[in-house]
Amino acid sequence: MKKNKAVNPDLNEKMLSRLKKQGIDVNLTLSILGNYNAGKYDRFTPVEVKDLPAIDGETIYDITDDVSFVMDRKDAEKALAYEGVKSLQVLNTIQAGNDRIEFNRQSLTRIGMSLYPLLSYGILNGGSASSYVDKKKNRDYNPQLFSLYESEFIKFEKIARNKAKGIVPAYINSNGLCGASFMELKLRSILIEIVKYQQLFEKKEKPLWPCFQMTSIYNDEEIHQSLKRYAGSPYLKDLIRETGVNVLDMRSRIQPLIAAYTHSCEGKPRKIFFEAFGKKQNPLPMPGGHGQNFAVLKEIYRELYAMGKRYIYLGNVDNLGYTINPVCLALLALTGRQGAFEFAYRTRVDIKGGILVIDRDDRINCVDIGSGITREEIIRVENKGKKILFNCATGLFNLEYLTNNIDDIITNLPMRFSDQHKDAGKYSQAEQITWEI
Repeated sequence: MKKNKAVNPDLNEKMLSRLKKQGIDVNLTLSILGNYNAGKYDRFTPVEVKDLPAIDGETIYDITDDVSFVMDRKDAEKALAYEGVKSLQVLNTIQAGNDRIEFNRQSLTRIGMSLYPLLSYGILNGGSASSYVDKKKNRDYNPQLFSLYESEFIKFEKIARNKAKGIVPAYINSNGLCGASFMELKLRSILIEIVKYQQLFEKKEKPLWPCFQMTSIYNDEEIHQSLKRYAGSPYLKDLIRETGVNVLDMRSRIQPLIAAYTHSCEGKPRKIFFEAFGKKQNPLPMPGGHGQNFAVLKEIYRELYAMGKRYIYLGNVDNLGYTINPVCLALLALTGRQGAFEFAYRTRVDIKGGILVIDRDDRINCVDIGSGITREEIIRVENKGKKILFNCATGLFNLEYLTNNIDDIITNLPMRFSDQHKDAGKYSQAEQITWEI
């Protein structure tokens, strides 16, 4: 490949070689960089918050406690015209008027579980544990707290450094020993739901299967080797035997890596960042955001639809709250919406992720803190006394809509650049964010 002077004036053959050796997709990296410097991403401006949406029972539902959902009986029967659902007695639960029917938590749970054979669970597994063990990031959050636990931090830093985040311990036991990995917990949660389904409906089917994941070129081999070891995991082996479902055999695709770019303080045009960890001509490979799943997993989505799946769950491997919620699935099926997302009220520690807003175009939007909306803007809104709904990074999609519109989604999903200041240095990261769909 020749130098691209218009994109990166100082990019030479040696640098190109270093990019390739780091597993970086050079063409994709240069394409994103060229588009940025040409102004093609200028249309993806930070979101201006006009207001915060309220829980209204029509678009946003509170499912933390008792749930009551009312709709026309005929519409409910039409929405649930699936084999395996039609025979359920939940449609005869509560009459809420002439031709209206009211669903409570129990009936919604039963409906959602009856839809498990139509659901596939996906794991975004492409990231590394870099943020977990980044000293600067952890120290900056609370210097005094970090100093108290620095010796413990260093011990676990050695365990997680340069590892895929999905296979590092998700928690630390009270005795100081490492607990199960994030991936083990995800697979265990799937198996538990399969057990519930098989017991409730007295069927030895294999619902929620196949599952799928997106890895990266850096961690794909590491993750697959871990999946082989998990055959003996005390968190999984008994459940695999009881259900007859080998959750370790997942459909998988690899996300390409791109290089980090120069920090905004260096001005325009941006260039490729070549000083990672203070070393000259040292690029920093990064995932291009979980929003790339729509391009990377496109064929898997189509395969799942062709085999009869109608819904997919999608979430981050290190999200402990990303488990299957049958109530959410039932509500999505009954409403016929394109997708559903889980939120919780933002706390002080929620400094990275998306929030739910009403933007200047009066649309409900999910925007990422930092890349899509500034922290200053969030503080301004919160100072008015309003609570912010923080994205739990859990998405549930209507697979028919997704497969029919996936090319448009890939094209129109915003590309965001966010400045970073970590152990690797000051740089910017380009990401497509799933939740801005």
